[in-house]
Amino acid sequence: MESNAILEAVNSIIFGSHGVWFLIGAALVYFMQAGFAMCEAGFTRAKNVGNIIMKNLMDFCLGTVAFIFVGYNILCGDASKFWGGFTMNPFDFGSMDCYSFVFNLVFCATCATIVSGAMAERTKFLTYCIYSFVISLFIYPIEAHWVWGGTAWLTDLGFTDFAGSAVIHMVGGVTGFIGACFLGPRIGKYDKNGHARPILGHNISIAALGVFILWFGWYGFNGAACTSVAQLGSVFLTTTVAPAVATVVCMLFTWLKYGKPDVSMCLNASLAGLVAITAPCDVTDCFGAIIIGIVAGLLVNFGVWLLDYKLHIDDPVGAVAVHFMNGIWGTIAVGLFATPSAPGYSIADKNGVEMVGLFYGGGFKLLGLQCLGIITVVAWAAVTVTITFLVIRATIGLRVTKEEEIIGLDQTEHGMVSAYADLALV
Repeated sequence: MESNAILEAVNSIIFGSHGVWFLIGAALVYFMQAGFAMCEAGFTRAKNVGNIIMKNLMDFCLGTVAFIFVGYNILCGDASKFWGGFTMNPFDFGSMDCYSFVFNLVFCATCATIVSGAMAERTKFLTYCIYSFVISLFIYPIEAHWVWGGTAWLTDLGFTDFAGSAVIHMVGGVTGFIGACFLGPRIGKYDKNGHARPILGHNISIAALGVFILWFGWYGFNGAACTSVAQLGSVFLTTTVAPAVATVVCMLFTWLKYGKPDVSMCLNASLAGLVAITAPCDVTDCFGAIIIGIVAGLLVNFGVWLLDYKLHIDDPVGAVAVHFMNGIWGTIAVGLFATPSAPGYSIADKNGVEMVGLFYGGGFKLLGLQCLGIITVVAWAAVTVTITFLVIRATIGLRVTKEEEIIGLDQTEHGMVSAYADLALV
């Protein structure tokens, strides 16, 4: 009996909402900002690298300010099912839940930074600062409150998104999609006949470094909220298997389709697999993770093709295919692959009745609730982001001038000759 009490005490120190692992996981998620910055910088041109680094820095810093004053209360408050309410004082450090604040902040910043890639190389820096601030101020906190907040009405119904396929990645992806639609393509992306032309990133090595950093950070992203060693081990397994399978599938697909394996697509496939496993990481098994990864590896290829060649929407880094499309897929996957054999399984409807994925004999109920959550969250994000972009376009404008875009945003927006000054031609 005494040994059990000791084990429980140790477990409470390591895991749970006030455990050491909770904060370590938050630190790993913060480090993903470096991954996003490197990935986006590598996939774009050298003349815009400083601008991209600045945006990835400021979305976290501005997001922190927005979250302190408003966002934290909206997300974690319990006065209203819709928007939380101002029930907590973030400046009252005696009563403030510092664990919760930091943990939720780093996830909020991740949602905001996803948008940057889809709108890269032609967005005004001031415009970026404004809409990034608005995302962290209330767009993300309100929909996150519906799933993870003090009165999470979607979760109460049975909707499940353990680490954010819908709440973070789908929202960031749909915001980037709408922003790219408003901006239009970069100069030179399409010829006079409307055919897409590749605009190659300047450094695949930096992009690859970003992907490796993101994959490393994803173990905290998916695993930070785990409450036991068994659950953490299961989450680490699925978080490893899905992106690995997605990358292999993408490599084989591009090899067969183009005659050679595509490096940049395989890097994005790794991220696609990570996004897709984020919602079901704690409720599926290894087999489920394999299938989720297979679909993600194909879906990211389809998404890039669809935007480039059919919709003519210019997404320089593939953020929409990776985050929006695979965020949707990962959320749906919960309704297909959730299995009670997963450690700590706890999916239940509003009456407390356990629900299981369709492919594990659970019927369509959980799948239907997942679809309800997708529709609700996408509708909220799409409407509020569209209004935000319309207001910005009508006031200060969204896009830099043609001359500024050609010269590069490092020089025109930040006064930098080049992010690689020693290599600049004099």
